Amino acid sequence: MAGEAVKTTPSVSRVWPGDTEKHGAVMTMPMFKMKESRVILSHLAISCVFLLATLIAICWYIRDSHRVGGFSQKHVFITDCDSGFGNLLARQLDRKGFHVIAACLTEKGATDLAAAASSRLKTFLLDVTDGANIRRAVEFVSGEVGERGLWGLVNNAGRSTPIAPTDWLCLEDFTKVLDVNLVGVIEVTLQFLPLLKKARGRVVNVASIFGRLSLAGGGYCLSKYGVEAFSDSLRINMRHFGIKVSIIEPGFFKTNITNPNLINTDLKRLWSRLPQDVKDSYGPTYFDEYVKAQGFSLGALCSPDISKVTRCMEHALTAQFPRTRYGAGWDAKFFWIPLSYLPSFVADFVAQVLLPLPKATQ
Repeated sequence: MAGEAVKTTPSVSRVWPGDTEKHGAVMTMPMFKMKESRVILSHLAISCVFLLATLIAICWYIRDSHRVGGFSQKHVFITDCDSGFGNLLARQLDRKGFHVIAACLTEKGATDLAAAASSRLKTFLLDVTDGANIRRAVEFVSGEVGERGLWGLVNNAGRSTPIAPTDWLCLEDFTKVLDVNLVGVIEVTLQFLPLLKKARGRVVNVASIFGRLSLAGGGYCLSKYGVEAFSDSLRINMRHFGIKVSIIEPGFFKTNITNPNLINTDLKRLWSRLPQDVKDSYGPTYFDEYVKAQGFSLGALCSPDISKVTRCMEHALTAQFPRTRYGAGWDAKFFWIPLSYLPSFVADFVAQVLLPLPKATQ
């Protein structure tokens, strides 16, 4: 009717069940696409990192495998070739055609090595703690190498004993080891540097995982820390003259250094001379427990395959790009060297596990 207000009803939009699914799909589709894009990008990033790591590993392997030539024109001088690492390395290099000059401490060691090698290999009796003896060795080597100079110097001479808890030792016990393992290395290197400069050669110094972790008392760990430091400074100073310096860091191997009979005999000597108050502080059973624990550790850890070490030495002498450091042995690579990067209390705990506690601390 005219004049009456027209009633309007608000429009109600009905959403049917099927429409709800459609609207939900429409609402969530952008979010789904964003998540899918993130997943694809993360997978792409992981793939790129993996490919880059693989490429770096391949390039490193190719670079690491390059070798120098002319082995038959190169001379290498190795200390302590009576047995162990030095003896095996001398025979290895001799088979490859190098002119090896093997320094031995004893006549028997020199005779036995000469009998096991070719006529190229020369032997020389050397005590690395005797300066005059070292100078005679330099004269001998100079006559052998001529103007070519000395390609390789391998400082392998070393001793472990006396090695014991610190308060069992006197200053002389430290110097016995330091004179061979550190001062001997320094003096031999200094005397041979002019010949090494002529050949733009290599210096290979044998340190130890004990050059990273000081787990035993005595001069051995001190000397190996010193070898690491000397080698680092030598590498930096001599790089301008073309001399490359490598450090070998062996784990535990069966050599005279780790001979339990030699170590135990020396321990008995040290224990027998201790004042009674020091013995009492350790307790009546400590010595036997210490010897037993050390013997067990050496038996469990020492590898008979010393070629793992000499292969590292050979690579340092023959590679076009020798490494700065070589961890030799699985224990060195996967336990001792990683342990050296952890906080000190972790290494302290390992030392406490391996050796018995003195009576006074229990």
